[in-house]
Amino acid sequence: MRIDFDSIEGYIANHLKLFIAMTVGILVLVGIVALVIFSIAVRGAEQTLVPDIQGKQLTEALLELQEKELYPRIQLRYSQNANDRGQILEQDPLPGTIVKAGRRIRLVVSQGVVISKVDTYIGRDLNEVRMDIQTIDSGLPQPLLSIKEPVMYEFSGQAPGLVIEQKPLPGADISGPLQLEFVVSKGPENTTVTVPRFTGLSISAALKMISSGNINFHFSVRSVRDKEKYETVVDQSPDPDSKVNAGAVVQLTITPPEKLKDGEVFKLFHYAIPLNPYPLSVSLDAVYPSGDRAQIITVNYAGGDFTAPCRVPAGTVLILSMLNREIYRETAAPSAEPLSLDQL
Repeated sequence: MRIDFDSIEGYIANHLKLFIAMTVGILVLVGIVALVIFSIAVRGAEQTLVPDIQGKQLTEALLELQEKELYPRIQLRYSQNANDRGQILEQDPLPGTIVKAGRRIRLVVSQGVVISKVDTYIGRDLNEVRMDIQTIDSGLPQPLLSIKEPVMYEFSGQAPGLVIEQKPLPGADISGPLQLEFVVSKGPENTTVTVPRFTGLSISAALKMISSGNINFHFSVRSVRDKEKYETVVDQSPDPDSKVNAGAVVQLTITPPEKLKDGEVFKLFHYAIPLNPYPLSVSLDAVYPSGDRAQIITVNYAGGDFTAPCRVPAGTVLILSMLNREIYRETAAPSAEPLSLDQL
């Protein structure tokens, strides 16, 4: 049997061409599909316009964002108006910005005001009320609550410094920044007190009596006479057991130390405290060079020329505070020349 090799070769050649053509076609088709997929990926999500939702309620704003295929990122913040609660205060991006669908939009939503009702301040000390109001942090450019100045004062049977009237009344709604008007007690009118006996007391004992009795006082220094003792109260005015109006100043005359230790200073501390409608807590402390701190005197003081005798090591820092807030300090330093009693 004779084999026709020419026919076999032609058959193989024809099928090889068909295979190559099909392979090339498949590769071209795959390339076209890949190109289409790449183009879709590069083009990304559909673009959309950011709506204006500032001033709208949160639920309404969320529906508008949903229609645009946008998603919220919510932040809460207090505002100046209780009626703003639930409203959109800010948005980012701004209205009209073109973004891709699926973008997150930052929304600042109002929580309303930090407090919604006026508290009860009647019967409370004015200074405590001031501190409470200062602690209300609404995060706003102006405070939510403030006290109208000057505060009104009236004589009353209440202790000095207590709020006896307020406006607005307790429970009133707070819709935005609000000023509180207070009437504060000055204490009973024409109240009299009995002047204690200071004459003959040591300086330290006199300071202790003043602290416990909240007496308005003023110290002066003079040299020892006759058989008088050093560092002692040698005179006072008004006299002991006198009846005087509350707030009257008791003048106390003292004598200086007989001798100071090396490095010690004796001086009469002076500072003019502004006058107050009623006495406020005032204290004078000494911070020694060693770092130790000691209280020289603490008293309720209505204001004026505050004086207090001090015997301390040189370099001691004398700190005067009112309502636990420092208002003045000075350093006790030895003088190059002896001071006269008028300079103490």
